[in-house]
Amino acid sequence: MEKLTSDHIALELRKRIHAGALAGGVSLKQEELADEFGVSRIPVREALKRLEVEGLIRHQPNKGAVVLAHSVEDVIEMLDIRLGLETRALELAAPRLTPADLDAAGEILRQYDATSKPAQWTDLNLQFHLVLYKAAGKPRLLKMIEELFLSTQRYTRILISHTVGREQPQREHHEMLNALRDGKTNHAISLLRQHILHTQRALTDSQ
Repeated sequence: MEKLTSDHIALELRKRIHAGALAGGVSLKQEELADEFGVSRIPVREALKRLEVEGLIRHQPNKGAVVLAHSVEDVIEMLDIRLGLETRALELAAPRLTPADLDAAGEILRQYDATSKPAQWTDLNLQFHLVLYKAAGKPRLLKMIEELFLSTQRYTRILISHTVGREQPQREHHEMLNALRDGKTNHAISLLRQHILHTQRALTDSQ
């Protein structure tokens, strides 16, 4: 039961950090979290240890657990890593994509077109990319991509919603999907590369 409780706490805190509800530098007090979740400090401590291993928090002397804040340079580097992993995932996945996979990606884009909420744009963006990469059959690679995406989203969400908007990223999504439907794998990979690079440049220009 204790293990399940620590899993639940880690999941909830992870969601809050990725969503930006717990910003970088915020202190996470074990006693307060234990009270909030109605548990002892033991599962809270286990959850915080897990988040530290994931690179989401850091233990600091006299402050305890603190949400880790990334600099713009950190996020740009993570986008570099995403670029390498995601282009490789799409290269592996493209020959194995079925019409059903492409239709599922198209349905996600239709939902994206229909919503005006930036938080939903972010979630649908991730869903779109993962439904394409899943065909690669590389679960570890997929997990690494998802974790990197979630680690950068709290920084890119504000940028995309207030600076870039959704029109350009969404246009790039449609172009990528059309290229895959036409069997133009190399073009789709090139579009994906530019898609991530555009986010990088927007972050650089925002400094």
